[in-house]
Amino acid sequence: MSRPHILLTAPPRAGKTTVIRRLASLLGAAGVPVRGFLSDEVREHGHRVGFVVAEFGGDQAVMAHVSWASGPRIGRYAVNVPEFERVALPALDRALAARGAVALVDEIGPMELLSPAFLPRCAALFKADLAVVATVHQRTRPSLKDFAGAELITVTPENRDSLPETLSRLLAQGL
Repeated sequence: MSRPHILLTAPPRAGKTTVIRRLASLLGAAGVPVRGFLSDEVREHGHRVGFVVAEFGGDQAVMAHVSWASGPRIGRYAVNVPEFERVALPALDRALAARGAVALVDEIGPMELLSPAFLPRCAALFKADLAVVATVHQRTRPSLKDFAGAELITVTPENRDSLPETLSRLLAQGL
């Protein structure tokens, strides 16, 4: 039986990261090891000013910020690709090496894709005998040929609250 491979898609602020965070918590509570990383907002005075990348149970780094003057830009954010790679690439390598774990990748998006090493590592996860759930930006998702056989689920206001529990059950059965 092959392990579940799932891509969650939606526009920004639809709840993809929240689904991944809750899914990681549910899996952890069930004793299922989780590997990978979460990309989360940095907020100041109620406004989003950047993004942090955080390995589950590991290191973290600010990977993008509005106040930075250098680095490639995605919208109003300058991206520190080396800092993203310092956290995310080892997290993906640990996910590839883990047996009996679920790999969670939040997200495969424009900032992350500035790293030339990132997409090949993501594709390797989807080719491995490993349960994987990754988020992809609805407008900028990479070619799905790299994720052949993955189930594509759109996160909506109607399903985002129940999706973590549904996915947790599915993933626990697939291990």
